[in-house]
Amino acid sequence: MERRGEAAAAALPQTLDFTVENVEKALHQLYYDPNIENKNLAQKWLMQAQVSPQAWHFSWLLLDMDKVPEIQYFGASALHIKISRYWNDIPADQYESLKSQLFSQITRFASGSKIVLTRLCVALASLALNMMPEAWPCAVADMVRMFQAEDSNVDGRARCLALLELLTVLPEEFQTSRLPQYRKGQVRSVLAQECSSVFPLLEQLLQQQDSPSFIKQKVLKCFSSWVQLEIPLMECENLIQAAFTSLRDPELFDTAVEAIVNAISQPDAQRYVNTLLKLIPPVLGLQEQLRQAVQSRDMETSHGICRIAVALGENHSRALLDQVDHWQSFLALVNMIMFCTGIPGHYPVNETTSSLTLTFWYTLQDDILSFDPEKQAMYQQVYRPVYFQLVDVLLHKAQFPSDEEYSCWSSDEKEQFRIYRVDISDTLMYVYEMLGAELLSSLYDKLGRLLTNTEQPSSWQHTEALLYGFQSIAETIDVNYSDVVPGLIGLIPHISISNVQLADTVMFTIGALSEWLADHPVMINNVLPLVLQALGNPELSISSVSTLKKICRECKYDLPPYAANIVAVSQDVLMKQIHKTSQCMWLMQALGFLLSALQVEEILKNLHSLITPYIQQLEKLADETPNPSNKLAIIHILGLLSNLFTTLDISHHDDDHESSEVKKLPVPQGPNPVVMVLQQVFQLIQKVLSKWLNDAQVVESVCSIFEKSVKTLLDDFAPMVPQLCEMLGQMYSTIPQASAIDLTRQLVHIFAHEPAHFPPIKALFLLVTSVTLTLFQQGPRDHPDIVDSFMQLLAQVCFSFLFIHFLFSLFLFFNSI
Repeated sequence: MERRGEAAAAALPQTLDFTVENVEKALHQLYYDPNIENKNLAQKWLMQAQVSPQAWHFSWLLLDMDKVPEIQYFGASALHIKISRYWNDIPADQYESLKSQLFSQITRFASGSKIVLTRLCVALASLALNMMPEAWPCAVADMVRMFQAEDSNVDGRARCLALLELLTVLPEEFQTSRLPQYRKGQVRSVLAQECSSVFPLLEQLLQQQDSPSFIKQKVLKCFSSWVQLEIPLMECENLIQAAFTSLRDPELFDTAVEAIVNAISQPDAQRYVNTLLKLIPPVLGLQEQLRQAVQSRDMETSHGICRIAVALGENHSRALLDQVDHWQSFLALVNMIMFCTGIPGHYPVNETTSSLTLTFWYTLQDDILSFDPEKQAMYQQVYRPVYFQLVDVLLHKAQFPSDEEYSCWSSDEKEQFRIYRVDISDTLMYVYEMLGAELLSSLYDKLGRLLTNTEQPSSWQHTEALLYGFQSIAETIDVNYSDVVPGLIGLIPHISISNVQLADTVMFTIGALSEWLADHPVMINNVLPLVLQALGNPELSISSVSTLKKICRECKYDLPPYAANIVAVSQDVLMKQIHKTSQCMWLMQALGFLLSALQVEEILKNLHSLITPYIQQLEKLADETPNPSNKLAIIHILGLLSNLFTTLDISHHDDDHESSEVKKLPVPQGPNPVVMVLQQVFQLIQKVLSKWLNDAQVVESVCSIFEKSVKTLLDDFAPMVPQLCEMLGQMYSTIPQASAIDLTRQLVHIFAHEPAHFPPIKALFLLVTSVTLTLFQQGPRDHPDIVDSFMQLLAQVCFSFLFIHFLFSLFLFFNSI
């Protein structure tokens, strides 16, 4: 087979003439040669053939009825390419001849290959778009007239299908055409006028009793294509009504839905309010069909009807709300959409419709709140009960299925459900703008009744959903002044947690209330034990660690009484390696926040117990021969230290944005604990580097410790500057790496303005510049990361007011070499 492929390739050199015979050989090679290289060669040659001047000749010959469809299709495609891309090459006196030939070919293929027919229709559509309006002013009307003329050689039904195909691809070709912008507007206007030649024909075909389904389906597709040209909605009324009638036919249902949705959704439709109002009754008339579809679990039908209702409501809620006299009919439409939101079943396993409605509820609320106070008050009175009902519906939809059912779901279904719940969470956040604090009170009352009702124990799913609703709002809305939060904090410890999903939501809810806890520290002890207990459960890794991090960040000044317990539990789970790497890093950040609020002696004591095991492990790893296993362990330890130092800030730089200074501790005098630790482990880090200097990941991890410490400590990092500059210089001189330049940039940014630190930083900058320029002489393209980092370093120097000093130093430096 390979030898045959080689022979075929040999028979098709790239310099071969573009003749019919050679095109056919190339197509045979493209479709049937098993050798992929030969296929690629054939495809490349054929692409050249399509754009060659000879294409005008061989394209027509390839359309011979004796040829196979693949060859005919290539001929039709070549014609389309020549017309659409090389229109200016066609002499004006050949327009009519080209038009006539295309009409003739389309007529011939009306009963032939459908893919070839479509391609010829696209070619004629491109011709028409380029000729109208000057050279072909009534193109669409001519097309209709041409195909309606009696032709004994072509079956009437075939001619009808060919005309519908041509009329369908014409707007589609317009959307993708390469017409200049000024011509596009001109042609769009002409096409919009020419719909008067198209729509009566489409109406007639839809209304004819003897029109077969495949003709009606083609009509609906054609209408769907034309409405995207922004045809005035009032001119589409009859066809939209006919499309509603077609919804009763299962064979036409999907196509009719698409046509109606496209017609309703066009941006200009809101100008035609009277037509929009006329559309509400037929949409409401679909409710019985919708209910039957839901009962019979016909997801396709319920999905399609929902699309229509949402398209009308979401795209035109403002225009319809403006019609105050018709508020009841619009309210009926809203209730229909509510039914779609609450459609029975679990998304995405038993239903896929409810997610379509979520954006509508935000749009409706936004439009109501945008009215003047008088109209807003009126609509709030009407729609507040609707939105309270919506909350109940959304929380019901957010409920997890039974444990047995959920265990049978695929991982993809579980992920889709998770995203769906996030969308519900976002919707609830928007609903709060409509309902305000009353929404929180409602959720709290329901949760309280649920947890205190001993006669009818509730499912964990119901409890979880109510908590999830509260968490959704608390995550983004300031609930610090809510009078129900104390009660909620009091209820949380009474929740019987026997399920991972419920436990996750409890954790996330506590995390969402961390700012409130900072203002009400007496309540911290109600929930902190739950969080510390959850830390030991690997299934609650993300929720428990992220919640502890939020509490340590927001409530750190109230946590000293609990610090010993938090550190002990955290140390235990870290040593047991319960959590994945990313959660371990978050946990270290949490501990950094926590330690920041302690006295220096306490910080050092906790740091010693916390990091000593890791330092001992690092010392052991530094003595071992480098291998992939100990590399990962080194990077992990360096990452833990880096994340701890990211948030350990006894100078409280991270609190500078706060207006209140009440809780801040006095800034201690003397060495910074982080600096003390770094100085103690500096030689160990140098030892690690000496063995791993050629490994970019390890070097980056080392630099990250110092870079994050510099960013957090700022001026407090000063004692480390000289020795760090020296180490960086040695590192970069030996093996230049981008992470070393990035750390140099941070030092320049923070310390270059300090006279005491300027000499070592200047020396480091000159050394980095010298090494980098030498590297560039060998070929900068081989080191894109270093180029990028070095340019950022130069930009930082330029922004420094010491730029002139640096520039002068560089000048002296280059003179010396």
